[in-house]
Amino acid sequence: MVRAVFLDLDGTVYRGSEACPDAAESVKRFLGAGLNVRYLTNNSAARPVEVCAKLRSMGVVCEPEWVLSSGMVTARMLVDRGLKRIGVVGNPGLIESLSEAGLEVVGFADAEAVAIGICHAFDYAMMRDSADAIRGGAAFYATNGDKTYPLEGGRLIPGAGSVVAAVAAASGVDPILIGKPERFMVDVACGELGIQPSDVVFVGDRVETDIDCARRAGCLPWLVLTGIQQEMIDGVLGSVTLKGLADYLVLNS
Repeated sequence: MVRAVFLDLDGTVYRGSEACPDAAESVKRFLGAGLNVRYLTNNSAARPVEVCAKLRSMGVVCEPEWVLSSGMVTARMLVDRGLKRIGVVGNPGLIESLSEAGLEVVGFADAEAVAIGICHAFDYAMMRDSADAIRGGAAFYATNGDKTYPLEGGRLIPGAGSVVAAVAAASGVDPILIGKPERFMVDVACGELGIQPSDVVFVGDRVETDIDCARRAGCLPWLVLTGIQQEMIDGVLGSVTLKGLADYLVLNS
């Protein structure tokens, strides 16, 4: 029995500053059917209040507690593993998520772990210093591996995975990946709702992250063609926009 719909954001609900077609109405239909909705994003800089405001400006229903980012889950993972002093390559939203979890953001030379996410200020010095810390024994955590993410007009810009790849190459160490396609975000969201992954339809536009995450976690995967993926693949349910999922859930309720 489906009890919740977990939605990727970039390419699934919006592209840059534009809502994806049918997104607002489809979310209303999910909620009207009594389903829980959660937004699970690999964007490590995403902050729940800001994401909620953006979605509401597009007519998409949201509450801050419905938003879970790879940065937030990375913070939880670091706390669970007893790490306290973290060197960060990332935008302010990632730093805020780490600080809110009680972690101390420090210079790379003093770091027990290095956390890397999307970073619009990334430069050679950051790559050099973070790589030095990792070679010196700091644990290497990547919020996600998305090399690009979609914007309005079909544009693609570099994502966190591009930054992670540079530091991995410089350090010679592969990171511990936290975001999709790993299942950690699904487990956190399901735990908060008190449901099982098998109760969830997980919707996304990337096969190698969203769909693979759904498969690993045991959710029902649903592919949409409003972002990265431009054609359906065998063995995966899907639709061009979220409207197809809303129709499917009504027919199978």
